[in-house]
Amino acid sequence: MKELIEYIAKSLVDDPDAVKVTEVEGEKISVFELSVSKEDIGKIIGKQGKTATAMRIILSAAAAKKSKRAIIEIIE
Repeated sequence: MKELIEYIAKSLVDDPDAVKVTEVEGEKISVFELSVSKEDIGKIIGKQGKTATAMRIILSAAAAKKSKRAIIEIIE
């Protein structure tokens, strides 16, 4: 799932080298911290948060296959 988030984020931003995803894994929940350059934060969040919401939905669907929950936190 970490690779999925990285792939989507790198496709959206101007500076793909600045994309970093760290995973904090628990028993039933995984938290993915996504950090990008300051200039690309708006591209990751999208208008009215629609891009971030879409990423969260895709991640939730992937996590459901493994019977887990997953959360994306966008870090500035």
